Amino acid sequence: MAKTPDFTKTMQDLMANFPVDTSSMQDAFKTQSALNEKLSRVALSAAERSTEISAQWAKDSIARIGELTTKKDDAGAYAKAFADFANASAETAAEHMSAFAEVAKKLQMETVDLLMAAGKNLADDAQKTAEKASKQAQEAVKKAATATKA
Repeated sequence: MAKTPDFTKTMQDLMANFPVDTSSMQDAFKTQSALNEKLSRVALSAAERSTEISAQWAKDSIARIGELTTKKDDAGAYAKAFADFANASAETAAEHMSAFAEVAKKLQMETVDLLMAAGKNLADDAQKTAEKASKQAQEAVKKAATATKA
């Protein structure tokens, strides 16, 4: 049987001749992690505020239901209590929906700010990496030119 050649040493030599700078990958990972942390913080803050609004809305509704269910002397009082409950519920619904809209607006603005900053940082990092690669390429060309002259 034919023995399969082992290319391990050949691949190691090949990779050694083409060194890769992994620092840019590490920097990109750190930048992405920092962005994810900030985005998570913004999202969790919005979720917390939304939960507070929902809890307050539920408390208000339960308190009004308690008022609605108290014993009344005549049928007209029940009708008035129900009308008052409906009016108050409509008012608080508008207030709470407005509060939810404010949370969403704040979340959107903070997210856009973070993404704009990340885009600017990414562009700056890309420029620095391109400049570094250009400089390394020029140095390699100079070395190669010097080696061929010698």
